[in-house]
Amino acid sequence: MIPILLKILKTGIVTEAAPAAREEWRTRAIAIQREILRLLGRALVIRMVDAGSCNGCELEIQALGNPYYNLEGLGIRFAASPRHADLLLVTGPVSKHMEMALRAAYEAMPAPKLVVAIGDCGRDGGIFGAGYATCGGVSQVLPVDVVVPGCPPPPSAVLQGILTAIQGGRSAPGAAAAEPTRLEPSPR
Repeated sequence: MIPILLKILKTGIVTEAAPAAREEWRTRAIAIQREILRLLGRALVIRMVDAGSCNGCELEIQALGNPYYNLEGLGIRFAASPRHADLLLVTGPVSKHMEMALRAAYEAMPAPKLVVAIGDCGRDGGIFGAGYATCGGVSQVLPVDVVVPGCPPPPSAVLQGILTAIQGGRSAPGAAAAEPTRLEPSPR
C-alpha cells in the first residue's frame, strides 16, 4: 500500500484543467431560446436513435447535458418517445437490424420533422460503409436535413448541427427531400 501512495504523491495530478467558461454561449443562450420559441412555439424535443454505432457519438451527445454545454438551459431536451419529438438525432451506420426500427421512429414523429445524422458513420457509413450488415449512412433510409461530420464530432459541433437544423426551417409534410446541410468538421 505504501508504494502505491508514494507513486501517487510522486506523479501528482494528471487530469487536464477545466475548460474556460464561454461567455459568448451564455449571451447567445437567450437568443437561441427566443429563436426556438419563435420557430416551434415551445422547447425543442429530440429523440436520439443509435442505429448501430460504436457509442463514440453517444458519449459526445451525452456531454451536451453537462453544465458546460447546458442543453436544457437552451430550451432543448430529449424525449424517450418519437411521438413527442421534433427532431430525430441518428448516430451510426444504419444496420440492417435497425432499419425498420429507425423508419418506425421517423414515422411516429409528428409532422413536420427534422433529421440530423451525427458522425462519419451517420453521414455515409464511415469505416463500416455499406455492406451485408449495414445500409450505409442515414440518408439511405431517411431524408436527412443536417449532417454533422466527425469521428466522433465534438459536442459543440453536435449542438451547431441541431441549431442549423432548426434554423434551416421545418420540412413540410410530403415535401421532396433537399440535399442535407453538411457542416464542416470542427477541430478538437
